[in-house]
Amino acid sequence: MILGVLKETKEHERRVALSPEVVKLLVKKEFQVEIESGAGLGSNFSDDDYKRMGANIVQKAEIYNADVILKVNAPTQEEASQFKSQSVVISLLYPYTQPELLDILNSRQITSFAMDAVPRISRAQKMDALSSQANLAGYKAVIMGANALGKIFPLMMTAAGTITPAKVLIFGAGVAGLQAIATAKRLGAIVEVSDVRPETKEQVESLGGRFLIVETDEEVKTEGGYAKEVSQEFLAKQQQLIKDKIRDADLVVTTALVMGKKSPILVTEEMVKSMKPGSVIVDMAVESGGNCEISEYNKTVEKHDVIIIGESNIPSLLPINASQLYATNLSALLLHLATNDGFKWEMDEEITKGSLITHQGELVHEFTKSILSK
Repeated sequence: MILGVLKETKEHERRVALSPEVVKLLVKKEFQVEIESGAGLGSNFSDDDYKRMGANIVQKAEIYNADVILKVNAPTQEEASQFKSQSVVISLLYPYTQPELLDILNSRQITSFAMDAVPRISRAQKMDALSSQANLAGYKAVIMGANALGKIFPLMMTAAGTITPAKVLIFGAGVAGLQAIATAKRLGAIVEVSDVRPETKEQVESLGGRFLIVETDEEVKTEGGYAKEVSQEFLAKQQQLIKDKIRDADLVVTTALVMGKKSPILVTEEMVKSMKPGSVIVDMAVESGGNCEISEYNKTVEKHDVIIIGESNIPSLLPINASQLYATNLSALLLHLATNDGFKWEMDEEITKGSLITHQGELVHEFTKSILSK
């Protein structure tokens, strides 16, 4: 089986689907690996690095003939239209956002597996690219916020006086939020956290954060590790809870996502106006609409004397680690689905069923079908 790795074409993307070390593993498993020339340069992996591990370095046109195309981001419509008929593509796909791409894949009988749809179950942890990338993003978000902030995080007692610790407010205690808590605490900040899921309280407190409880009788449901959309009444109560907290915050990090929907607005423009001059917001949900009402996609702006960072692809700012982890996730899924002789097609197996999006000219993923039918 020939595996092909394309160079990512998405703007500002520096990651690559396979690292040289993972190529070595796959070659040992008797896969033939072909890498587009220059595909790894953004992650500081040279063509020679890949050659030493047994990969063939080829031009883009040759990759299109591979049996399996491996990518970080979803293929473009132009790329998909050139893939070999009845081939397989594995990438982060977010299929419910790309119906036109799904039409092209189906028209060419191309099977697709989505890394973002891998079930979040214990035996699939090594395949969980969303968690590995969010972990890095949570760390980097705090570092970015600290860099933009005009003060230090820790308590510091000096001969010239005492510097009080910075206050950090984090929305969301998922993978990214928990790593943001840990990073901010290591830097010496006081950390408070708001999450719609009360069961995250213990995790927050174990990292040294203070959990802010929204008093409500509403039960928050989760799916695949994400909270489902909550009511406007619940969001209003949450906003009321953090109104006072946000006034004192030096750094706010927002991480709240709802699978298949626009991100909820947690920080309104009025809240931004109430913040201290020079404080910072890092909106990690900006790619899906943003948690801050006035953040801007892929821009760092200053509004009402507050710096608002809207970087949409934070893992790409750590391309070496991000590519290494993603490659491990991707290879784990591939080796679960296939051998070097071909795919197993265990259609009722939980991981296969959860991550399979298109197959034999049809959209087979139930969650995607439910979103697109609305």
